[in-house]
Amino acid sequence: MESTIIRSKNFNAYFGENHVVKNVNIEIPKNHVIAVMGPSGCGKTTYLRCINRMHELIPGATCNGEMVLNDEDVYSMHPIFVRLKIGMVFQRPNPFPNLSIYDNVIAGYKLNGIKLPKGERDKVVEQSLSRAALWKEVKDSLHKKGTFLSGGQQQRLCIARAIAMEPEVLLLDEPTSALDPISTSSVEDLLHELKTNYTLIIVTHNMQQAARVSDRTAFFYMGELVEYDDTKKMFTNPRDNRTQNYITGRFS
Repeated sequence: MESTIIRSKNFNAYFGENHVVKNVNIEIPKNHVIAVMGPSGCGKTTYLRCINRMHELIPGATCNGEMVLNDEDVYSMHPIFVRLKIGMVFQRPNPFPNLSIYDNVIAGYKLNGIKLPKGERDKVVEQSLSRAALWKEVKDSLHKKGTFLSGGQQQRLCIARAIAMEPEVLLLDEPTSALDPISTSSVEDLLHELKTNYTLIIVTHNMQQAARVSDRTAFFYMGELVEYDDTKKMFTNPRDNRTQNYITGRFS
């Protein structure tokens, strides 16, 4: 029996008067990879940012409806606690440029004033980098700056930084769009491994990527959740004509 980790009910998001996410109802099961796809400007990144309350950081941005993590209302929790539970990886790799690889991984602890003994810090760094499939490549360069790494390695470092805080959910906003094909492939392989420990929600413009990495896919159009289903089923037999048209390239 699948257990639901995130549930949205009648969820809406706005930029001022502009209604950008419209009445979204969705249940996201634990330890799955969920792809969120749709044309540019359809609300998918806004929806993703609402899950961990980053949407509200934008002036004039508001939302309403239910967003629930493990039966707790996300919007009645402290935003810092929400973001510890729900990590995020952005489109472009963004390691802190002045920090070493080691310090990048444990940056979340320092930013949140959490003090760990050195042995514990070392353990967190090794475990996080191992889970991000980066430890073997960087274990002898931990005190070099994170920007010394290639683009694909930097993105895996950002994933290691996010999972170092032991979140339950990882949000990824087009995490491979700035990467070359080889780096993209290594990040995609990593997503398969990560779902053992985390629930992953990935926004992607790349339909082939959605088909490769996800268990379920949500298709957004004009702010609405048009369809949400098993990925294989959606790509072979979508229920809605708008999904069919998007998948077959009739609009993008």
